[in-house]
Amino acid sequence: MLQFSAGDIDRALSFSGLVETLRKAFREGAVQPVRHHHTIERAQGTDSTLLLMPAWTDFKAPAAAGGHIGVKIVTVSPDNNTIAKPAVVGLYLLLDGVTGEPQALMDGPRLTQWRTACASALAASYLARDDASKLLVIGAGAQCQFLARAHAAVRPIKEIRIWNRTAANAETLAASLRSEGFDAKAVSDLDAELAWADIVTAGTISTVPLVKGARLRPGAHVDLVGGFTPGMREADDDAISKARVYVDTRAGATKEAGDIVQPIASGVLEADAIVADLHELARNQKSGRQSADEITLFKSVGAALEDLAAGIAVYGALKPKA
Repeated sequence: MLQFSAGDIDRALSFSGLVETLRKAFREGAVQPVRHHHTIERAQGTDSTLLLMPAWTDFKAPAAAGGHIGVKIVTVSPDNNTIAKPAVVGLYLLLDGVTGEPQALMDGPRLTQWRTACASALAASYLARDDASKLLVIGAGAQCQFLARAHAAVRPIKEIRIWNRTAANAETLAASLRSEGFDAKAVSDLDAELAWADIVTAGTISTVPLVKGARLRPGAHVDLVGGFTPGMREADDDAISKARVYVDTRAGATKEAGDIVQPIASGVLEADAIVADLHELARNQKSGRQSADEITLFKSVGAALEDLAAGIAVYGALKPKA
């Protein structure tokens, strides 16, 4: 069995390439049960979360040709930040689809960062204006750098602004992006930046809405990534009600995403009003952006199909050649 580090994954993937890999994966589909989501309760400190995300090739499809099985095991421990450790840790295991034999063990957080960012970029390829050039990043964690780079791979991003509750962390991310050639800077007035941005991407674990619909400019695209439980929320009801709403998968978003679950529960959003998921967009079954002035909103909670497609891509790029 091969083992691939974060650095190996970085060498194997490109943002534009993985976007197209995910487009193909959502078009063709896979078997992906809704992920197992378990709370690890603690007497002191914040509870942790255990996520188990299995997926496998649809072996009934004529083109399966062996295929693969994969499962990601992830823990989210928010208190790790206080001891200088990452909040999200885990592994991805890729198996042979016929024999079930392990093929590769991969760094789970890095694979997640790549596929999450590229799923957002895939959505933006349907939902953001073609000329979108101003990107606002809300949050400054490890995922946010990937989000900025992925959006820049599908739209002509000329300027990036970063807002974070801890200003120093926003500046650190801005400096990192500047070192890659981006025009990036940290900002302090979130409301003002919401009115400036063509694309707003949020990668936080906030339980208090940060994206205010009243501040969004006509034609904006909102990309909500961070909230992965029903209690987390990154956009307010006004943003939901003003936007055409899209999700990565209906089953996942309507069960786990606070930005979808809460508005449905309160009556702000009807489940049937979700325009499309990534399967429907990739298969041209539903429409993306309809006009230059409409506001679009995409909510992702992550799909095991994305991990499987990214894992197969890494394995294909790095396995020894016969």
